[in-house]
This record gives sequence, structure tokens and C-alpha cells, in this order.
Amino acid sequence: MILNQKKAIKRMAIYFFYDKDGIVDNYVPFLLNDLKKNVSEIMVVCNGKLTPESRSKLEKVADKVFVRENKGFDVWAYKEGLALYGWDKLETYDEVILMNFTIYGPLYPFKEMFDIMDQRDVDFWGITKHHGFPFDPFGTIPCGYIPEHIQSSFIGVRNKMLRSMEFQKYWDNMPSVNSYGEAIGKHEAIFTKTFENYGFRSDVYIQTDDLKKMTHYPLMLESLELVKNRRCPAIKRKSFTNEYYEFLNCTLGEPTLELYDYINSHLDYDVNLIWDNLLRVENMADIKNRMHFNYVLSENYIYNKNVINKKIALFLHIYSIELADYCLQYAKSMPETADVYVTTNTEKKIEAIQKVFAELKCHQFKTILVENRGRDVSALLIGCKPYVNQYDYVCFAHDKKTKQFEPYTIGKSFSYKCFENILASPQYVENVINTFEQEPRLGLMMPPPPNHAAFYGVYGTEWANNYENTKKLAEKLHIHSNMDHMKEPIAPLGTMFWFRPQALASLFDYDWKYEDFPKEPNGNDGTILHAVERLYGFTSQSQGYYSAWVMSDHFARMEITNLHFMLREYSMVVYGVIGQHQWGFAQAIDNLKGCLSVKLIIKNKIKQRCPKGLWNFVKKIHYTIHGIR
Repeated sequence: MILNQKKAIKRMAIYFFYDKDGIVDNYVPFLLNDLKKNVSEIMVVCNGKLTPESRSKLEKVADKVFVRENKGFDVWAYKEGLALYGWDKLETYDEVILMNFTIYGPLYPFKEMFDIMDQRDVDFWGITKHHGFPFDPFGTIPCGYIPEHIQSSFIGVRNKMLRSMEFQKYWDNMPSVNSYGEAIGKHEAIFTKTFENYGFRSDVYIQTDDLKKMTHYPLMLESLELVKNRRCPAIKRKSFTNEYYEFLNCTLGEPTLELYDYINSHLDYDVNLIWDNLLRVENMADIKNRMHFNYVLSENYIYNKNVINKKIALFLHIYSIELADYCLQYAKSMPETADVYVTTNTEKKIEAIQKVFAELKCHQFKTILVENRGRDVSALLIGCKPYVNQYDYVCFAHDKKTKQFEPYTIGKSFSYKCFENILASPQYVENVINTFEQEPRLGLMMPPPPNHAAFYGVYGTEWANNYENTKKLAEKLHIHSNMDHMKEPIAPLGTMFWFRPQALASLFDYDWKYEDFPKEPNGNDGTILHAVERLYGFTSQSQGYYSAWVMSDHFARMEITNLHFMLREYSMVVYGVIGQHQWGFAQAIDNLKGCLSVKLIIKNKIKQRCPKGLWNFVKKIHYTIHGIR
């Protein structure tokens, strides 16, 4: 069925929307405003709830807004939306669009797409297709596999099919949908095949048959190709949040970053529409991984030689006075135009610090007396609070002295990792500032977590015993960000970092008292100090900023070696044991002798953090290697 261009096309759209908080971010009305130029009428069907402001936002662009119970996912939202119109009225439309909130766009005007598709002789169509799987990962698809299908984020159905008994029966008899897997199995995966089997013709706007050998999911894994070379008008929201293994199983992990950079650099689409939504609802670890928020900056070369007229400060807490000179050497990396504040807990220490720092060249130097309760956290949130909002960018550091592990070189190296990645050199600091200037959504930059020696077990256990206390503290401070116990906090473990004061406004706005923090001696884990440490990144996110890791190029050389070494040893464990049927168990164990990673797992006593089966597996390997019980 080709739509008649000689008369006005009567086209209606049903747009499904869901947000757990009932908030409509601006990417939605932006998309609907462009869609409205191409349709006669828009109905928004919302599952769950809407805030009054969000309902008003939708009513400005949609002809009808219908809020229903949050049941049935998009499938039943479409079903009830169609039922509200009724089949008699629906048959008066040339075309009905079923569309949902899971896409950003349009990157190119929808008119381009509609003008081309109006000339296609089809009964139903979409923007993109999924090329299918030879199996059913959900266990819900009647045919036992995922057939090739039009993706349900946008499906247009023309009058011939609208009037058919098959289409009406399909929706009238739609079974209940109680899970995401059922939404796929009972609708999205089978819709195309079902109606093609009834004899209806389908097509998609973006042709990807030539990419079948490349990927089953072009819109996700070949998104740059589709947007750049085929003018695809929409991208999936979950490109920024999908399980990372789905990218890494098929790619290097580059699709989302390459796509975003192209949109940001070459198209008119306002990427703030993406950020306003992502940062409000998604987990920062997911966003960081998809966007590879890892900055490696030069220690010796300044990328942007233009002088930046920004107000910069260093907040430095020193408790162990013997480390004052060590801290000074790093403080010298700050620009001479910066202000430097040093906090400590006695007048005697203040005198000693003033003598040591007398040679420091800076715009203003100030010492601040603080209580010895709350350590570096209270020093920042109480001692430095009166000054923080005077600055565009702030570096926070402290005399990190970790003595819970021997030999003390372990703690010394942790301090080295923190300082080297925030204050490596004057040129490095300039590059940090330039990065903030170039990335207006960047709120926090921090060194990667420690992973050497006794800190090896930190990776995968970043929360330690601090998930619940961090979550409770966030609720108390009205910090609303997506926290997930199974996803690592993007946080400065070591509490040394660069930040934009606006990004931590919720923390500084709270009226902290020294009594909020435990008395000394303090615990090594599970205190409010450890909760604040993990909350920094979530605070930044709640203020509309993302967080990132930052490394000097000098340090990155070591980090890459360490990560490669550790990953290789894990591979030896996994493939050595799994491959024992080929080489024999004895040979597999020989390959594991001296394996640092296994020794450290045992030494760090992370049994309480491991699933029982995994712990028993690791113990068995370790005992076999070392001949112990």
C-alpha cells in the first residue's frame, strides 16, 4: 500500500512512555514536536504516573494523554491505546504509528523518513530491524528462536492492515505480559513474522541486510554506520546503559563512544537532552563504561596553551606532619594563580605547615584549624566549606598514610597513585583544568581504584561493607541517583580528586557537625567516612554531572601493565582449569603455580564477599597449588 500524496495523509501516533518517578525529560517533547509535523494526532500512553509538570509538558505537544496502571509494558499500553480509539475510528487513518520512549531523536528530521516510506508499497514498516538469533534467550518465544523482526520502538501500520481481522484479533486476544522477556516473546520478536505469514508486506527505512554478518543488532553495534552513512534518525537509549558484556562480546566496546562523538561534533541534536535523562535515571558505572570516561593526560605537554581565567583552589588536609614536605612537592603543581588551603588539627602543626609551605608560590595561602574527628572528610565538608563556592574548580588531597597493611610500601604506593593522578605536574594540572573546560558535564575526576598488593580484592568489591550506609546517607541528604549493589560506585576510593563545586552542592549544603563523624580511633570500613567517600560520585550525578577516572600518561604506563598482568593470571586460572580435559589436571595446576591473583584472593580473606560456589572453587585451586588443607 503506497500512501496517496495527492491528498493529506491522515496519520496517528500512539507514543508509549514510562518513568518510575513520572518525570518527562526534555528529549521526549523534542522528539514529539518533530513527529507532530508528520502526523495528524498524537496520543501519549503512560504506564504508572506523571508529575503535574510532566503532564503539562506532554499536553503541550500531544492531543491526548492517558495514564494507566503500570502493567503489561509497552505491549498493553499499545493495546489499551488502540482500544481507546476503537477499531471503527482507527480504520479512518491512513497509518497508525506505535512508538515508545526508548529512543533518542530525531537526529535528522522525521520528514525525510516519512517522505521516503510513504512511497514504499508496504502494509507495515519500521525504522530498523533486528536480524534475529537462532535461539530464544528468554524462553518466551513460541517458535523457539528470535526471528528477524522490525524493532518495536517504532512500527507504522497502514490502513489495509489496520482494517484486517488478523490485526484486530492480534490485539484483542493479546495475553497478559508480566516481564520484559514476555514483552519480547509475545510481541516484539513475533510481530513481524506473524503478519508476514498472514501475507502482509513489511520493510524498514534503514536497510541493514548487508550487515547481517557484522551483527544481529545493527542499531546497537553498528550505530555509527547507521547514523553517519544511512541517516538513521533515532538511536537506542540503552546504547548508553546496556550490559557491557553485550558490547565486549562482539566489539572492543567502541560503538557508543564513537556514536556520541559523531552526534556531538557533526549533528545539530543537543546532547544535553541525552545527559539530562541518563544522569537522572541510570547507573553511573554503566554510563562510565559505555562512554569510557577515562582521561589520560600528559605530565609534560599542555594541550591548550590559552591561559584560562578561572578561579582554582587546592584544599589539602595534613594530619601527619612528617608528610608536610611530601605534600608540598605535589602542591607545587598548582598554578601560581591558585589559592591553597591547608587544614590540620593543632596550632603547633599549623606553625610547622606554614614554615614548610613558605616557599610555595600561589595567589593566596591559608591554614585552617579543624577538629580531629572525621579526618579528611570533615576537613573538606566543614573546614573548607566557607571557601568552596568561590572557585570554578577545586582539587582535594590529603596526606594519605595507610598503615593497616604491611609492608608499609603498600600504603605508600596507594598514596603515590592518588597524588600522581591529581597533581603530577604543573602541565598536568593545566590539562585537568582544560578537560573540565572542554567537558561541561564533567563534575568529578579521580584516580582509578587501588588494585595492587593487599588492595587487589577491591576490584569487584568496591562497596565493601558500605552499600547500606551509603544509601541511607543519600536518602538523608536527598541525593537521588541510581545505586546498585551489583554495580561499582564511581567514587574516589582514597578521597583525592578534582571537582566542580556545583557538582557537590548537595554535600556542601548540608549542615555538617563534627559530631556526625566517629571519634578516633576510627574503623577501617563501614563508617560514615566510607559512605561519604562512595557518595561523592552519586552526588555529582544527582547534580547533573558525570564522573570520570583520570591518569597521568606516566602512571597509565604502570596501570596498563598491572591490569594486563592481573587479567592474564585470571585467564590462566579459568582456562587452565576448564581445559584440564585437554592437558590433564596436573599440567593445569603447573600452569597456576605462583599465581599472584589466587594467593592474594586467599590472603585478603574475601570469602565473605564471594558466592559460596566461587569461594570453594578458588580454595580448591589454592590448596592444590600449595599443598595445604
